[in-house]
Amino acid sequence: MSVDDPTERVLTLTKELIARPSVSPNDAGCQELIGKRLAGAGFALESMPFNAVDNLWATRGNGAPLVVFAGHTDVVPPGPEEAWDTPPFEPTERDGWLYGRGAADMKSSLAAMVVAAERFLGGCPKPTGTLAFLITSDEEADAVDGTVRVVEALTDRGIQIDHCVVGEPSSTAAVGDVIRVGRRGSLSGEVTVTGIQGHVAYPDDALNPIHASLAALADLASRRWDEGSPPFPPTTFQVSNIRAGTGAGNVIPGELVAAFNFRFNPSQTEAGLRTKVEQALAPVGAPWRVDWQLSGPPFFTPSGTLTSAVQAAIRSIAGQAAEESTSGGTSDGRFIAPTGAEVVELGPVNATIHKVNERVNIADLAPLTRMYENILARLLA
Repeated sequence: MSVDDPTERVLTLTKELIARPSVSPNDAGCQELIGKRLAGAGFALESMPFNAVDNLWATRGNGAPLVVFAGHTDVVPPGPEEAWDTPPFEPTERDGWLYGRGAADMKSSLAAMVVAAERFLGGCPKPTGTLAFLITSDEEADAVDGTVRVVEALTDRGIQIDHCVVGEPSSTAAVGDVIRVGRRGSLSGEVTVTGIQGHVAYPDDALNPIHASLAALADLASRRWDEGSPPFPPTTFQVSNIRAGTGAGNVIPGELVAAFNFRFNPSQTEAGLRTKVEQALAPVGAPWRVDWQLSGPPFFTPSGTLTSAVQAAIRSIAGQAAEESTSGGTSDGRFIAPTGAEVVELGPVNATIHKVNERVNIADLAPLTRMYENILARLLA
């Protein structure tokens, strides 16, 4: 391993982060660890807690452009630990892979960002602008007291982010083969249909909310909502949970609750989708209501300064151009892009995220770090 190879530094920090069981929204000391490294590189640290959520804002330099590395220290629950080959919060190297919850999503990219910043600032101690880190512990759960609150606070101070690289695991087969330049919006709803509980032998004396709502739910689930809005794929609708019944086979339930979610492109609006759902439910022969939650609207970063820098960095390190994609779930980029910032997601391979035996290829750590460092050199050197 050459002197210039950052693998060991990134691997060590990634292990230290994985060993902290930071199940959302618990940071478990990850930000303190990262903060110490950033402070050592000359960053000014600001802890920005909101309710039970820890957030870290760290800056180095002055003026524009403001380039931000953004990410989250929280992880999803590991599930049954006995299903893992090794304990999920004991980082384990095996056959060239590093195993542990958060290895790919996204503690390895956080570690790579920190090491990339250290390396860049070591060679460029006076960047032409400001480098910052925005780190939250509230991305995998409610996402109401994390990045969105920090961005609100920064906006109130008149701080404008120009370019933001989010370390979400964007890659598919090799590091840098895919970058996210946008995401669909996410709109969730929960419909409650109120019937009249009764005996199954006397349906005329009851009102079955399951029967009443089946046609409407089937209608919504079978619709082709649109044909996509390039570069976005078509809007999708999915029912994720249905609850009804008392557990007894001879009782007509008194209530049905169904949760659903839209992933929608810019050809749709929150108001329009809500209207279409409510129109579909109008014929339901029982009282109903829908509780709505918008996680975020669609966002898109067209070709510009940031995408050009990211693509050039990937070509320099990996010798290839990245596919620019808007597919996948949501990310905290949805809170940053509306401020006018350019947002691109670049991170490790996402094949095992949220799964048992989550892992990252150790050989990918160095090229990812160099890509981040190269991006900083193009924007701030």
